[in-house]
Amino acid sequence: MLTTAFVPGTPNWLDLAAPDVEAAVAFYTSVFDWEFQSAGPEAGGYGFFRRNGEVVAAVGPLGAEGDPSWTVYFHTRDADATRAAVQRAGGTVRAAPMDVFTAGRMAQFTDPAGADFAVWQPRETVGLDVVMEPETLCWTELHTTDAAAVRDFYTSVFSWSYEDMPMGDGLVYSVFSAPGGGTPEDTGQGGLMQLTQEHREAGSASEWHPYFATEDCDATFTRATGAGASTLMPPTDAPGVGRLALLRDPAGATFALIKGDPDQG
Repeated sequence: MLTTAFVPGTPNWLDLAAPDVEAAVAFYTSVFDWEFQSAGPEAGGYGFFRRNGEVVAAVGPLGAEGDPSWTVYFHTRDADATRAAVQRAGGTVRAAPMDVFTAGRMAQFTDPAGADFAVWQPRETVGLDVVMEPETLCWTELHTTDAAAVRDFYTSVFSWSYEDMPMGDGLVYSVFSAPGGGTPEDTGQGGLMQLTQEHREAGSASEWHPYFATEDCDATFTRATGAGASTLMPPTDAPGVGRLALLRDPAGATFALIKGDPDQG
């Protein structure tokens, strides 16, 4: 599970690249009980989503390249060493390690199958203030066109291990765990699944996306679609997991909702 006791290889930050930050703020604050706080004029439009005063995510302007998307950041003690590991393992560098004022050091990469991700080396800002509570990050998931290749890649970069869970029709869902990311009985910071040929023909590509916890998946889904989100998967029961939905926000960034199965809590 996710915690804010961050160790290398675990998710520790999350931000949205939006073509219109004001519109993104209007959408997400109508779906969740979030407020927006600008990081200041020197931050170029970047700012924080807060719930009950605690940072749960961030948002900033989309650059000249790329598509609207949520970016998952993983903890690193040395962003420069992680860049070298990414390159050795066959990934590419989208943004070289850079200091973010006195908050920390970040870098952005793309894995061998084309999914973008980033790392955060904490200084004054350790990471998100809260996870695993309603309307906060509770899971991360990678949809990929080449599960075998990216498993090897992330193991090389972050030393992840995997627990495979058959899904039927020959599909396997792999839960990843970073070393030290939880007790043996309570590991797993996210999942990885192979995109089917049908998904690829429908235009799906490799990408990371966040899951936000909700106390009522259907009600949150209704608010999101009412505010302009499109449906990738309507609220659906997943035995032993919970009730979940997958959406694209009005600009096209993918995110998911989940109300966990109380018997698994």
